[in-house]
Amino acid sequence: MTLLLGASELESLVDRGATLEAVARAFAEIADGGAHQPAPTSMATPGDSGRYILMAAASDATGLAGVKLLADVPDNAARDLPTQRSMILVVDRTDGAPVALLHGRVPTRVRTAAASAVATRALARDDSRTLGLLGAGALAREHVRQLRDVRPFDRLVVWSRSAETVARFAADLTRDGDWTGEIVAASDPRTVVEAADVVCTLTPSVDPVLAGAWLRAGQHLNVVGARPRPDEREVDGAALARSSVWVDDRATAETKSGDLLLAVAEGALTLGDVVGTLGEVLTGRVRGRSTPDEITLFDSVGIGAQDVAVAAVLLEAATRRGIGTRVDLNA
Repeated sequence: MTLLLGASELESLVDRGATLEAVARAFAEIADGGAHQPAPTSMATPGDSGRYILMAAASDATGLAGVKLLADVPDNAARDLPTQRSMILVVDRTDGAPVALLHGRVPTRVRTAAASAVATRALARDDSRTLGLLGAGALAREHVRQLRDVRPFDRLVVWSRSAETVARFAADLTRDGDWTGEIVAASDPRTVVEAADVVCTLTPSVDPVLAGAWLRAGQHLNVVGARPRPDEREVDGAALARSSVWVDDRATAETKSGDLLLAVAEGALTLGDVVGTLGEVLTGRVRGRSTPDEITLFDSVGIGAQDVAVAAVLLEAATRRGIGTRVDLNA
């Protein structure tokens, strides 16, 4: 039997603590050789801006393999539809039986924020107190929920292109108890960067919204929001040149990260300048932060191993609580 899980069902199953630790284990498992994943495949469609991206992985630890089909359709904004939609198929590693089909929105959101939380826990200064967000959508809110427990943040500085979006974001955080500290609505991205100890870029920007000239010693950056396309980015080449850079996966970053590839094309750094992967930091294969003044940057493109790891957590919770619809696909 195959378990079908929709977005609202998945929302009720989210356990952020378990998600964070599952994503951390997935990064370590890749570094240890226990998780296997190719670079994602991207298929362009002629005549429009859409791309269809396949992100696959197999995990020894969970006994699962999975693939996510991400439909990245920027033209959907004009249709008042989500610009990204995805589904995740999970199968048994032993016999290939289809275990589950999950709507991709919730797993993608929570695993992306969990990756930033793992990177922040591994790379940010212990005394980081101000969290800066460029972007104020659902992914920004998820970042607040996940990062608030890995460093003693007590101040949140937020920017979005829409002041109304920031006001609604702040009101929702306060109303639901997701944040109890100070919230500052910034008038521009530079104000966020100059105020924050940890900065998360969470916009679907095509061109940089963060300039390296704004950075100061000791900061940590999670560069997250740009679509997995080699010609789109959120931060400029100077930001990577001034930072020590880690990635989620080298093969993925070297084909899909516009933040990295455009900086390399400009001569700001080389691919060899990348310190390593986050999993290599967690397993002691490469260094993490080396000095209090070092600027650290995690380039988060998103990888299939994260999807499989989070799917395993959600499936365990769904089975335990009897949530979802079971279908015999062989019938």
